[in-house]
Amino acid sequence: MLIEKNVASPTVLMQAPKTFTADGLVVTQHEAISIDGERIPYVQTDPADETGDAPVHMSGYGGFGISVRPYYNSALGKLWLERGGTTVQANLRGGGEFGTRWHDAGRLGGKKLSHDDLAAVAADLVRRGVTMPKRIAAQGGSNGGILITNMLTRYPERFGALFCTIPLIDMRRYTKLPAGASWIAEYGDPDKLEEWEWLKTYSAYHAAKRGQKYPPILIATTRRDDRVHPGHARKMAAKLQAMGYEAYFYEPAAGGHGYGRDNRERAGFEVLGFRFLKSKIGWLDGEA
Repeated sequence: MLIEKNVASPTVLMQAPKTFTADGLVVTQHEAISIDGERIPYVQTDPADETGDAPVHMSGYGGFGISVRPYYNSALGKLWLERGGTTVQANLRGGGEFGTRWHDAGRLGGKKLSHDDLAAVAADLVRRGVTMPKRIAAQGGSNGGILITNMLTRYPERFGALFCTIPLIDMRRYTKLPAGASWIAEYGDPDKLEEWEWLKTYSAYHAAKRGQKYPPILIATTRRDDRVHPGHARKMAAKLQAMGYEAYFYEPAAGGHGYGRDNRERAGFEVLGFRFLKSKIGWLDGEA
């Protein structure tokens, strides 16, 4: 027997405190067309009045079948959105947003496509009149470190600044370091010649070369990262600096595969990154 009940609007029993002012912000979803014609969704959050030169913070992941969903990000909200900036979260191939097909399309030899996807989103923001390339800042970590360093070496003209955190970068030796061998199903085995052929196409450590117009980049790791060895970040920063590029390096002692051992250290790590990105895209928002 079914019993029908009148259901009133839910009553709020408890609510976390607001960490930033969201008044006037608009959340919209769009699609960019990637290099092979695939439609790449992305979520954009910004003030209602677009100016054509919005300071944009982009992020993406595109790996291991992990679905990236919009969520309440207190740091981005306080340090970027509340000050008038725009944020963009891209759903790249390699993730799990659309099932196994989506993941498989962005792994092994297809991993390069997930990087093409983020570049396509950056281009779409310009096409739609939201911003200009020099005002786009992109951030990614771990698997997203491959993503960001490929924006540096493959699509430098589409970004004004890059923040690469706790990154995987050197795809020739990644299996020799901590947990690397466990990721062969995602990337491939560099010790197999036929698989190195695709791995080297997105191994930014090997792709970086002199005489390019690379945007400024901050590469940050932690000394105690037991998942992705800090050697990836150290080597990439050292190589870029030796070539004369504007590359910065940050390595705190604690943190593991994250941004710090507690909220204070995490906050310092994130503020460092946001201030770097904002300064390099020329966004003077009155921040003290």
